[in-house]
Amino acid sequence: MQDISIRSENHPQPLIDFRNVTVARDGRKILDSVSLQIDVGENVAIIGPNGSGKSSLIKTITREYRPLANSSGLVCRIMGEERWDVFDLQRSLGIVSGDLQQEYTRDICGYEAVLSGFFSSIGVYRNHHITYEMRCIVKAVMDLLEVSHLQHKIISHMSTGEARRILIARALVHDPLALVLDEPANSLDLHSLHRFREVMRRIAVAGKSIILVTHNLQDIIPEIERVILFRDGRTFMDGPKEQILTSSNLSILFGLPVEVQSADGYYRAWC
Repeated sequence: MQDISIRSENHPQPLIDFRNVTVARDGRKILDSVSLQIDVGENVAIIGPNGSGKSSLIKTITREYRPLANSSGLVCRIMGEERWDVFDLQRSLGIVSGDLQQEYTRDICGYEAVLSGFFSSIGVYRNHHITYEMRCIVKAVMDLLEVSHLQHKIISHMSTGEARRILIARALVHDPLALVLDEPANSLDLHSLHRFREVMRRIAVAGKSIILVTHNLQDIIPEIERVILFRDGRTFMDGPKEQILTSSNLSILFGLPVEVQSADGYYRAWC
């Protein structure tokens, strides 16, 4: 099986550099003075209960949400830049989310969905100029993720696990610096979860940054070494996985007694 290609450029700037980032929606703060830095090549999991603001953080990274301009000491940089064209940013950060999957409501096959990653669109349209090189990249990525058999299958007819792997392939066509995964393992059965983890491990070993947002510890692959706990729109804890993922910390985060166990680099929690 071929390897995932790696960009060879040097990146002295952090992938993400947020300081005092506050975001409000409908008059309510959903992020409150968030400060964090993630470097290129770093793999990070962001964990928090539903409604904690972790998905809002991702939408701020992808520029769906804008921080309040009057925040004191505000810094909101992606790869050293304050301003980004949204489409250019989407080519540098491969996005995989349940929201994106739900947008594929019309009859779009797997091949077309992966190809649409070049245009940051939902499907491919007549005005899109498709090159031979694009088609070669789509084939290579689909082969790599073992989804070539899904190229003619309509996304809405796929299982959740199949559709997620197609969206990961879509995110990889630009050889992005990082994959941003928002609750990517939701609704996956055990077999699909295992295949998803294996795909993520290959991508991480290849040197791409993975930013994983989840509320479930079993989604965290061994290659993720840093964990950020998120609560009430703020960073609650941030540090090495072994120090952060403890029964005590998770009990405080979720507001009920939680037991945490680890084995072979994976974690699980139960109440």
